[in-house]
Amino acid sequence: MDTNKISDDIQLILDSISDGLFTVDNNYLITFFNKAAEKITGIPRKDALGRRCCDVFKANICENECALKSTIKTSKAIINKTVWIITLDGTKMPISISTAVLKDKSGKFIGGVETFRDLTQIEKLKKELQEKYTINDIVSKNNHIRKIFEILPEIAESNSNVLIEGPNGSGKELFAKAIHNISTRQKSPFIAVNLSALPDNLLESELFGYKKGAFTGAVKDKTGRLALAEKGTLFLDEIGEISPAFQVKLLRVIQEKEYEPLGGTATEKANVRFIFATNRNLEELIKKGEFREDLYYRINVVKIKIPSLKKRLEDIPLLINHFITLYNKINNKTITGMENDALSLLMHYDFPGNVRELKNIIEHAFILCKHDMIQIKHLPEYLIKDINTIISKKSMTLEDMEKEMIMDALKRNKNKKEISAKELGIDYTTLWRKMNKYGIKNVK
Repeated sequence: MDTNKISDDIQLILDSISDGLFTVDNNYLITFFNKAAEKITGIPRKDALGRRCCDVFKANICENECALKSTIKTSKAIINKTVWIITLDGTKMPISISTAVLKDKSGKFIGGVETFRDLTQIEKLKKELQEKYTINDIVSKNNHIRKIFEILPEIAESNSNVLIEGPNGSGKELFAKAIHNISTRQKSPFIAVNLSALPDNLLESELFGYKKGAFTGAVKDKTGRLALAEKGTLFLDEIGEISPAFQVKLLRVIQEKEYEPLGGTATEKANVRFIFATNRNLEELIKKGEFREDLYYRINVVKIKIPSLKKRLEDIPLLINHFITLYNKINNKTITGMENDALSLLMHYDFPGNVRELKNIIEHAFILCKHDMIQIKHLPEYLIKDINTIISKKSMTLEDMEKEMIMDALKRNKNKKEISAKELGIDYTTLWRKMNKYGIKNVK
């Protein structure tokens, strides 16, 4: 398309629209560049005309996944594909593009046309929304976890021992790190130890360290994790797995804040903040005689309980977006989201591996997904294989789940709309609109 052949009226129309628009000929040379395209990219029309579009836009898809080239080759339009371009001042900008083939009056193919829209403000709003529900890499809009968020600064400010309870993969270490990162110890080390990974003799040397000659093979001193965590935080995971014998040794360290390295004669002081975690019911272990009651009360000064992911369904879409953002950065991709059928499948799944499993699912999808949206075919085989079983467990749509969550919130808060809306992470008017949509009145 030659701009000289475009009537003044058509140019006026194309220059008045808010979306950027440009056309290319058979050689991908730009033949038209509207005013919105100039404004969005910062590139003057005169500098764009006659140049290859990839040299003007420098988009992340130009080399291998050019949308315009795909459309010209297949005659299939592409609608609202999110990509990144580099503007004249070097800024990386998210845009949404749509492409179509260009033909003359006789139907002869003469090039392609692409429209694009600046997504900077939308991405900014998405980021602000994400930050609203995020604290130190923990993402949640669940009411129980939001209440933990509220008291986390007070917990971090103290030096009291903390016990974090929750199933495997629920994010116990993330909470421990969050406490450390907002505490006065944040500039000192955060050291994590999985207590179930080592037998007593190795666990003792791992925590307390040892002196040269303490045992065969101890050819030099080794610093223990307690010393490495000095002035910082020591996170002891799987506290419910240690033997009764080691429980006694650990109790003394927690009480006295001192210990002796293996083979040592001098007592070392431990200036550390202890945070413990378990996926077991310690009170039940006490009844069975498998866990010391005095140790339990030493570690259980402040308790945080983290629910399983299946008890915080409202977090699944939020976590999916969080992990998509994470893996886009790691893999330099521009995946924008997940298709509804894939999301519905995950909303119906029980997640025995909790948040850790969901993160692995998204990482797996990133390996297979070559498009904008994650589809069911990109999910792990075990989910696809059991799709009918998973869906049949809960014959609810996403709308059914939303309705149920609204009713649960209203019931918990005795039909107080403002409190319920805040808990659900939506504004008051949105709650009213959704209640009208689902025919919800007062909940008993």
